[in-house]
Amino acid sequence: MTTLVLTGAAPRAGWFTQAGQVLRRWLIATLRQVWGPVMSLIQPVIWIVLFGQVFQSLGALPQFGGAGYIDYLVPGILMMTVLYSGAWAGTGYIDDINSGVMDQYLTSPVSRSAIITGQLTQQLIINLAQSLVVLGIGWLAGARYPGGVGGMLVALGIATVLATIFCCASTAVALISRSQIALISLSQLIVLPATFLSTTMMPADLMPEWVQDVSRWNPMTWAVELGRGGLSGDYPANGWWQLGGLAVLAALAFVWAVRSIRAYQRSV
Repeated sequence: MTTLVLTGAAPRAGWFTQAGQVLRRWLIATLRQVWGPVMSLIQPVIWIVLFGQVFQSLGALPQFGGAGYIDYLVPGILMMTVLYSGAWAGTGYIDDINSGVMDQYLTSPVSRSAIITGQLTQQLIINLAQSLVVLGIGWLAGARYPGGVGGMLVALGIATVLATIFCCASTAVALISRSQIALISLSQLIVLPATFLSTTMMPADLMPEWVQDVSRWNPMTWAVELGRGGLSGDYPANGWWQLGGLAVLAALAFVWAVRSIRAYQRSV
């Protein structure tokens, strides 16, 4: 793993330069182990192809608006991809803690928020590349995007906000627990319910009433519905408060991550 030591600058001086250097370090590490992001695309391929075929007949139901199940499914898989990828973002920090790289960071004058921002930007770049691939796979599987390029950009933007929430939350958990096992276990405990208690796979009208109540306040549902609205060109009526809720959660998650790295520094 490439290390980074910044010297000769005040902690708050050159913040963008510091974040850029942290980003560069993580991008180099990604290029050296590119198989990780590539392998993470296997799951959305399976979801789109397998579920798209198995549940294809569901597209005839009126709840799907006659667009077909694959068109309904792809936005959900898009958000699932960034959700699962973001939930694992904190593993890099645990590797840094175990290898001593984190100690080098904390003894250098680099801003703590720049450390978080640099790694977060790297994760968002990977997520954006994965999202583009998912949309391409969906197109090849038969999905169409009436919302056009603008709608695709909206969907990618929403996916980025969702990724920010889970990347920052994963970072905070990693810095607090300092354990791969704890991070993985908590991630699995969250991502599966977040996925299946949302409209990722199925419209709310086809769910049990209690699931509908949960999904209504599930950020995953907000992201999926907004992304689906962008790709279809038919945005949800409550889209503004859903977008606002995601933005607030992203800001809170980022603050949590920054506070967690500062708490980690005080504990060592």
